[in-house]
Amino acid sequence: MNDTANQIPERSRDAGLRLTAPPPGWAIEADVVVVGSGVAGLTTALRCAAAGRRTVIVTKARLDAGSTRWAQGGIAAALGEGDTPGQHLDDTLVAGAGLCDEEAVRTLVTEGPGAVRRLIDAGARFDTSAETGEIALTREGGHHRRRIAHAGGDATGAEISRALVAAVRGASIETVENALVLDLLKDAGGRAAGVSLHVMGEGRHDGVGAVHAPAVVLATGGMGQVFSATTNPAVSTGDGVALALRAGAEVSDLEFVQFHPTVLYLGPGSEGQQPLVSEAVRGEGAHLVDADGVRFMAGRHELAELAPRDIVAKGIMRRMRELGADHMYLDARHFGARMWEERFPTILAACRAHGIDPVTEPIPVSPAAHYASGGVRTDLAGRTTVPGLYACGEVACTGVHGANRLASNSLLEGLVFAERIAADITGSPARVPEPPVPAGERRSVPLLPPEARSAIQHAMTAGAGVLRSAESLARAAAELDGLAAAAADPVSGKSAEPGVEAWETTNLHLVARVLVAAALRRTETRGCHWREDHPDRDDASWRRHLVAALSPADGGSTLVVRTTRSTAFPPVVPEGTR
Repeated sequence: MNDTANQIPERSRDAGLRLTAPPPGWAIEADVVVVGSGVAGLTTALRCAAAGRRTVIVTKARLDAGSTRWAQGGIAAALGEGDTPGQHLDDTLVAGAGLCDEEAVRTLVTEGPGAVRRLIDAGARFDTSAETGEIALTREGGHHRRRIAHAGGDATGAEISRALVAAVRGASIETVENALVLDLLKDAGGRAAGVSLHVMGEGRHDGVGAVHAPAVVLATGGMGQVFSATTNPAVSTGDGVALALRAGAEVSDLEFVQFHPTVLYLGPGSEGQQPLVSEAVRGEGAHLVDADGVRFMAGRHELAELAPRDIVAKGIMRRMRELGADHMYLDARHFGARMWEERFPTILAACRAHGIDPVTEPIPVSPAAHYASGGVRTDLAGRTTVPGLYACGEVACTGVHGANRLASNSLLEGLVFAERIAADITGSPARVPEPPVPAGERRSVPLLPPEARSAIQHAMTAGAGVLRSAESLARAAAELDGLAAAAADPVSGKSAEPGVEAWETTNLHLVARVLVAAALRRTETRGCHWREDHPDRDDASWRRHLVAALSPADGGSTLVVRTTRSTAFPPVVPEGTR
């Protein structure tokens, strides 16, 4: 890693990298290609198609299988009586621990209520109060008011996904499912010109192909699979962030990975996607307790169990260390059977499927990787440092979340910034797409073998999990370097054969490198970044962002991390290059 303050210019140059893959055997022409089918991607596609742009959606699994459908808690917006966008802004800034971009947050909370109402107009059905008929609102951690709209009790994401998928199908938007996007295509001027992709399985298209389009929107979700245990689905392998880095884009704040405090504990060594126990359970009055029934969060924060997630996760980890335990408990027995069945049916079913009945016993919980507050750096129109490339949702870093996302702001961010991206794309005449530069002119990176995925996850969990230190992070960095060296060594090893598992593993390795490099550089504890060897927050030195990119000077082999001068996220694409 090479640390410098000024090596990467504001508009990033092409790192000149691509995944090793066969040349595209087919192509689709479009005005806009949206990669991902969660709330961010589908909203963007609907708005672009409604404006008459030829829009293609590319999604890694089925249209309804993204991260959005797993969201339990809800979507936050100032919709209730007495609540205001200003109050929502204040709560968001506090949760972000001094690193939120205030203009981005103000945009989110001001435009948020209207975006939620347009979502309802598109067919989403939220739970309502039996007395008033108005949207029923609840609280979650970090919120001082009830402003979380939910659906199906604890199935908000599933309802939003259902409504948007139905709208997309009704609009007859062309969709390529079961497709892993490989790399960004560029024209001779360095603008986005589409994407290469690999379609898995039978269908209209198969194998490696391309979608040619002058506007590319990344809405690929998160990177939770970089850790051994996560709430993220299997498709969350950081593909969008890795693609953006290889294309020369900047990423920011990747060290701030939110570990959800209350994930169902399935025993030592449990790996993969873990069942989430929504923060809304605590919002309705559940208590965090240890094995003796002691409420250990009471007195540690004014909001106790409803403190921001980083504080609750740290509280759980501290109590576990004090007692030598590997989990704590969430006690909601006082809810009774009827409330569990009506308000939290999904969580109730998940617990019972694992032999736990929350109606009669406390739920064992521990923190697990949940949400990436950082991602591909964008401005308020979703533009990245590569002209024509946009990012939205969890893959993006808009400056909204700062060092720690406020609960239920993620679905809202996807809605608001998707609309802003669509407005930017459709606000000017459609561009005539330029032909992409042949892929052979970019250096292909050695592919890591699929079996390296587990090694990456174990290294990241041990070295860059909830608790971090210079020693643990250096150990993780060394293990990641060793995996890369083995794949690139022409004598003792070789690059894996191209394929979905090798491509995903290589993507995970790249985002892991950036996360570890940034976490090593940030020598303080802030938000969801917890350095045991630097336990205090240091505003004098670290109230600023870390921005990372691959240096084009050596063909993209060097990761460059620089420090910004302030917390603001100024426009990152110069005028005249859009």
